[in-house]
Amino acid sequence: MIREIFSFPHPVNEVAARTVAGCVVVLIGATILFEISALMWFIAYGFLARVLTGPSLSPIGLLATKVLVPLMGVRPRLVPGPPKRFAQSIGLVLSVAALLLNYVFGLQAAAYSVLGVVLFFAALESVIGFCMGCFVFARLMDLGLIPKTICDKCSDLGLLPGEAG
Repeated sequence: MIREIFSFPHPVNEVAARTVAGCVVVLIGATILFEISALMWFIAYGFLARVLTGPSLSPIGLLATKVLVPLMGVRPRLVPGPPKRFAQSIGLVLSVAALLLNYVFGLQAAAYSVLGVVLFFAALESVIGFCMGCFVFARLMDLGLIPKTICDKCSDLGLLPGEAG
C-alpha cells in the first residue's frame, strides 16, 4: 500500500500533466497578481507531493486526473514518467527557493521572480505541450549524466500516442 502511494506513474498521461501545469499557472498567477504569498506553501507542497507520489497526494494532481481530464473527454496520450518527475523536481526546487526568499530573507520580489520562471515553463507545458524539464532530462541522458537504464525511451520525447518506455 505504501509503495503504491509513494510511486511515480510510468507512463504518464500527457493530458493530465498539461492540466496540472495549467492549474500551477493559475495558482502562481494568483499568488503574484494578488500578492498572496501564503499560496507559495500550497504550490511547494504540490510539487513535493507530485515528486514523491505522482498525483495521489497532490490536490492539483487529483483534481486534474479525477475531475478535469475525465470532463474533457480527451483520449490519453502516454509519455514516459521519469522526465515528468524530473520536471516536477525542478518545480519543487524553485518553489522552495521562492519560499526561502520570501519567508527567510524577506525578498518578496525575488520570490515572485522565481515563481515567474516556474509560471513561464508551466505555461509552455500547459499551452503548447513543451516540457522544459523533460527536454533537459533527455539532454542529460544524451550526455550520459542520467543512465539510459532509467528510461529506455526517455531521450525520444516525440513518442506516439499510447507508446511509453
